[in-house]
Amino acid sequence: MTFFITAAVSLLVFGSVVLVHELGHFLAARAAGIRVEEFSVGIGPRLWGFTGKNGTRYSLRLLPLGGYNLFETPASEDETDDAAQENALTCQDKPLFPAPMENLSFEEAPPQQRFLVTLAGALMNFLLGAALMLVLALSMQVLGSNRVADFTENAPSAAYLQAGDEILWVDGTRCRSSFSLLNSFDGTQKEHTLVIKRGGEVMTLRGVTVAPQKDENGALKSPIDFRVVGVARTPRAVLNQAVDFFSFYSTMILRSFGDLATGKTGMDQLTGPVGTVAVVRQAISYGWQDVVSLMALLTINIGIFNLLPVPALDGCKLLFLAFESLTGRAVPLRAQAVINAAGMLALMGLMLFVTMQDVIRIF
Repeated sequence: MTFFITAAVSLLVFGSVVLVHELGHFLAARAAGIRVEEFSVGIGPRLWGFTGKNGTRYSLRLLPLGGYNLFETPASEDETDDAAQENALTCQDKPLFPAPMENLSFEEAPPQQRFLVTLAGALMNFLLGAALMLVLALSMQVLGSNRVADFTENAPSAAYLQAGDEILWVDGTRCRSSFSLLNSFDGTQKEHTLVIKRGGEVMTLRGVTVAPQKDENGALKSPIDFRVVGVARTPRAVLNQAVDFFSFYSTMILRSFGDLATGKTGMDQLTGPVGTVAVVRQAISYGWQDVVSLMALLTINIGIFNLLPVPALDGCKLLFLAFESLTGRAVPLRAQAVINAAGMLALMGLMLFVTMQDVIRIF
């Protein structure tokens, strides 16, 4: 029974994240008057589908590890290049989303429209993440504030802060809840500049050190050495918590990508779909809030990952389209195809590598 529950929840998590991403591309394309030949959730053999009145084929495929929008293109590459150059030069005269729909191929649309269509997938991932963060905040009976309650034993921050202090800013970043504090104090014992409110007076504290809490094995328990006051679930507190949830997750993901790029984190720390299923199983054992939190983390991760300037990802396509919008000249399709093909091969190799790592960890 546990296997089937894990499989069902994993399909729901992966499917939802993929669906909203591809739905973003699809809705933006339709709004821009761009033809979509096929809208597919999943990859591999087609399990089920139908053709809509607009001529788009809607497909559900075997593996819920991706999805795509298949856009129609003109018959030849020369026609495509000519259309792209013409639209790039005249795009200032066209609205971003023309009405009525013009039934354009993707390359016939002006570069600004194609830029928005490409960007819309990640934006939908962020929108889903924000909605899930709001659900989590609404499910909490007590929310963590930015007001100090008490300190752990031998806490360095106690030399600067007092119980009741409201921490307004940390190193220039606004703090509204416990999650914004966690985001600001990242576990390192560097010196911080704090703006606090104490007894009705706003003051600035410089050189503040906050030590991370660690367990008996030396593992990090919390980046901060003090606890905060819980507050009632008011609309403002819920909104602050949801915003800080989103900011905390986004910053954590960006830091992880940065650590990976600079070599601070090794490739052996990456997790693929198989490993994520194991995490889903663990989240189920903790409760539905952990499943929602994991889904939020995944969808924000997918959104940020797709915006990286890596060949075959949306981020690289956005660079091509930005170049075309600014210069009036499109990057040759053959060059785009070679670059994206190389990126796709690299991503497939990375996926194979992390999958093998996941299998070794599990078995």
